[in-house]
Amino acid sequence: GLTMLVLFETSVGYAIFKVLNEKKLQEVDSLWKEFETPEKANKMHNAEAQFSKSCSTRDQAFTALMEGKINKQLKKVLKKIVKEAHEPLAVADAKLGGVIKEKLNLSCIHSPVVNELMRGIRSQMDGLIPGVEPHEMSAMCLGLAHSLSPYRLKFSADKVDTMIVQAISLLDDLDKELNNYIMRCREWYGWHFPELGKIISDNLTYCKCLQKVGDRKNCASATLSELLPEEVEAEVKAAAEISMGTEVSEEDICNILYLCTQVIEISEYRTQLYEYLQNRMMAIAPNVTVMVGELVGARLIAHAGSLLNLAKHAASTVQILGAEKALFRALKSRRDTPKYGLIYHGSLVGQTSPKHKGKISRMLATYDPSSDSTLPTYSKKRKIEQVDKEEEVTEKKAKKAKIKVKVEEEEEEEEVLVEEETSTKKKKKKDKKKHIKEEPLSEEEPCTSTAIPSPEKKKKKKKKDSED
Repeated sequence: GLTMLVLFETSVGYAIFKVLNEKKLQEVDSLWKEFETPEKANKMHNAEAQFSKSCSTRDQAFTALMEGKINKQLKKVLKKIVKEAHEPLAVADAKLGGVIKEKLNLSCIHSPVVNELMRGIRSQMDGLIPGVEPHEMSAMCLGLAHSLSPYRLKFSADKVDTMIVQAISLLDDLDKELNNYIMRCREWYGWHFPELGKIISDNLTYCKCLQKVGDRKNCASATLSELLPEEVEAEVKAAAEISMGTEVSEEDICNILYLCTQVIEISEYRTQLYEYLQNRMMAIAPNVTVMVGELVGARLIAHAGSLLNLAKHAASTVQILGAEKALFRALKSRRDTPKYGLIYHGSLVGQTSPKHKGKISRMLATYDPSSDSTLPTYSKKRKIEQVDKEEEVTEKKAKKAKIKVKVEEEEEEEEVLVEEETSTKKKKKKDKKKHIKEEPLSEEEPCTSTAIPSPEKKKKKKKKDSED
């Protein structure tokens, strides 16, 4: 058979090995034996190496490798091989192999055997590569590690969602601050002109009006037509003339107006930040954004720590993210566990009837972030609607079946003695647990087995009364 070439990357540069004994490659498990000593390894390979002593070219070469591209140095080495030999080239990275085949028309192999081969070469690197001292090699490794780590941090895809986590946290903080400032502003100016607060309900408009008017005496001359409809403007002016508020000094008004300016500026920044968050979410997690909206999506990502962590969570965990307190409280007191956490605020859950909210939140959690930006974005909504309809139908059928079973069981139970009743109840509890596992939870159906037997007892009482 043909001999094979191996492209091996080291911290010093590239090395190309020629496999001299191809037969040994067929046994993957025993391949390591061929690399026990440098002598044995040299029988397997001979090397021709291309090394660069300069740091910058080495870093460039490795950054290109990490992105699956070919840099000039590697191209040079490979062109030489293409001219001289026609053997297939074994590569450690399948992506790089594809690029080499495309650019240089050199067939590449990537398989478990190749991985074992690379491992073997790495273990006997000092013996196989001539002219490189071990201490030089370790120094080069250290240097490369230092220069590569900032690169990895800079271009790490996981780091992009930290922007979302920060933005959503800041958005929540801004909302809290804005509410505090606006309350303070309304209360403060309310001493001077209390009627204005009742007439204008919108906070931003209220602050802009304050900026225009200042002291309530100026109301008559101020034009508020840009901010308010005509009838509201007339109402404000009328209220200003007969206001019950106390007189305040010019200095007080100045301070109140300064607070208004702050509120307006923060509001403007908040809208800008929200737009930024929308764009970020659509770029990084388009599927999550379409399913639950950018705010809920961002909160889920922030809660999970990163998009990757969110994708790793089980659907049941995604469903109750944000309801941990309720969950542990329910587990402690053996009550019903919560059906939804942050996902409750998603528009799909909001549109659903209270009866099906639990189901739809579970469906959402199942579909959510597992494969972001790989699936077509909008088809999922239709899927959810279909599943919801199917679930309603099955639920109705199951309820009918349940009622029949209950009636039959009750008739049988009346014939049984009191002692036997306890054992049948236990069995029934188990049956009911099975029913609960099989059926998706909805708000009207209690979740735990202990809550179910009550309607039966009532029925029994009615029957006994009728018999009496």
